[in-house]
Amino acid sequence: MAQPTNVFSAYQAKGIREDLSNIISRIDPDEVPFTSNIGKTKAKQQYHEWQTQSLAAASDSNAAVDGDDATAQAAVPTVRLGNRTQISTKTAAVTGRLEAVDKAGRDSEMDYQVLLKGLELRRDVEKQMMSNKPSIVGNDTTPSQSAGFEAFLTTNVNRGVGGASGGFSNGNVTAATDGTARAFAEAQIKDVQQKAYTAGGHPSLLFLGPSQKAAFSSFSGIAANRIDYGPDATQVRIVAGADVYAGDFGKLTAIASIFSRNRSALLVDPKLVKQAILRPLRETALGKTGDSTKKQLLIEYSLEVTNEAGHGIVADLT
Repeated sequence: MAQPTNVFSAYQAKGIREDLSNIISRIDPDEVPFTSNIGKTKAKQQYHEWQTQSLAAASDSNAAVDGDDATAQAAVPTVRLGNRTQISTKTAAVTGRLEAVDKAGRDSEMDYQVLLKGLELRRDVEKQMMSNKPSIVGNDTTPSQSAGFEAFLTTNVNRGVGGASGGFSNGNVTAATDGTARAFAEAQIKDVQQKAYTAGGHPSLLFLGPSQKAAFSSFSGIAANRIDYGPDATQVRIVAGADVYAGDFGKLTAIASIFSRNRSALLVDPKLVKQAILRPLRETALGKTGDSTKKQLLIEYSLEVTNEAGHGIVADLT
């Protein structure tokens, strides 16, 4: 079939409006499971401090003579720890013309950019708090830095050859030294769980990078074939992943996170770690210097690992 002579077609016409959807697709993950599960507290200085307390070692020879005088035992002093606050920012800048023109998918470009910058800032804070970063005091030319969760862990650890813990000392937190990477194994989880139990800890969350979450689901201690039958027994679902590990020393709920270092498995007691806020997240309009508008998002925070012996880490994983 041929097009009739002098038929005016869409290929020749001018003024056809564009077909641009008002839906803007975004798939980048914005969940922050670590920040969402831990507690919140108030920081009052740029160096945030807290204390831990230990009990004297248990004795199996605590026997007293009848009528003996009371003798005072040595007291166990508290241990004082701390971390630096860190300022994290995002700034949106939009020209006056862009704010004025008709746009697809949003009315105000500034409102849209502030929303995006807020999500990006949440992701930055999450990744920083789960990191192996050391604390940095900071000065007029160097930003202060909050130590990450991994850097605090020294008691309940399982590391590869050459790996070494960092930890708190003399007012600062040192990053752990990465060792030789090895495959993730169930025995490593059992080892750290037992260490935590012996120290008095009860971690309940297990944060894993995506590839380690997949390795976790293949542990030999978890049934190889898991089949879930529907209520009427006509629908069958093959369960290929595991979300809870029930070990000898408690249950761990596995949480996959793209913000956790993929070489580490973090055992966390959410009651013993907090985000300490010096300045809550706020939006500030910056001074105009021309035909544009600027807004800054800012948060100042620190990570308080209330007692690192309540947590654990399997480090140096391939």
